[in-house]
Amino acid sequence: MNFPLGRPRFRQVVVWSCSAAAISACSRGSIALVATTLGAVAGPNLVTPMGSIAVSLGIPALAGTFLLAALAYSAAGLVLLLLPRPDPFLLVAALVARKGDELEHGGTLSPAQPPRNSGVVVGASAVVVTQVAMVAIMTMTPVQMRTHGISLAAVGAVIGVHIWFMYLPSLITGILVDKVGRLPGAIAAGITLLLAGVVAATAPIDGMVQLTVALALLGLGWNFGLISGTALVIDSTPTATRARIQGNLDVLIALAGAAGGALSGVVVAGSGFAALSLGGDVLSVLLTPVLILARVRRARRDPGALAVTLN
Repeated sequence: MNFPLGRPRFRQVVVWSCSAAAISACSRGSIALVATTLGAVAGPNLVTPMGSIAVSLGIPALAGTFLLAALAYSAAGLVLLLLPRPDPFLLVAALVARKGDELEHGGTLSPAQPPRNSGVVVGASAVVVTQVAMVAIMTMTPVQMRTHGISLAAVGAVIGVHIWFMYLPSLITGILVDKVGRLPGAIAAGITLLLAGVVAATAPIDGMVQLTVALALLGLGWNFGLISGTALVIDSTPTATRARIQGNLDVLIALAGAAGGALSGVVVAGSGFAALSLGGDVLSVLLTPVLILARVRRARRDPGALAVTLN
């Protein structure tokens, strides 16, 4: 229920937290996102009771979750409209004006200075690739389970674990990305998604435990990719253009997720769920050399900027 609108909001909280204080505050922004886990895990497990309510209202059972989603999003919209004072964007602008747009880790980007393209491209690539791989496998897993007679409640439980691993690890991953670096975090995303694809591809028809492990790894890989990629983009953009670049990246992420979800059905229909999972592995493998190549090229051009943009 929370996927279409929840992921951009997840990224925006990371952006606000990292922009409003030192770049190391990304870890604090990640911790704040843990609150998302409650609703994200509860949502899939409310499919059955909300289905009963929907049937009592004379509408299809699977439409019941959308009733709850409509209420939840309406409440969230009111909270965002009324409670954040001062507005996070205006707060960032005021802090930047006072501090001269100084990046706390040593570099500076003036409001008029163009973004560091390598960091933006690498960060966007990390987020987009992890989004496609995650959405493709996640979308078809419930279909695969239901096709083989697994109950809707069990499907909800597996998806709940998946979403739990998408958000709750932020307690640790945000700190790791700050301490170890953005690029290592993005590489960890690729490795974790690779493992997820292998586990999902080799799961037996009734392999509930193995599918649960695969979806947990899938969520964790997405978390690593989102936080490290977003941090890379933030590091590489001045305040004057950051909102526009982040907005463009959100659109790209949404399109990539839609494409992954749509193509996943075609792949499963033509080649099966295992082929789809291995396709996610291919994307994960391709991500790592891109990250390493970007690091090497950046080091050759500007060794001093490497620690600032690609860490």
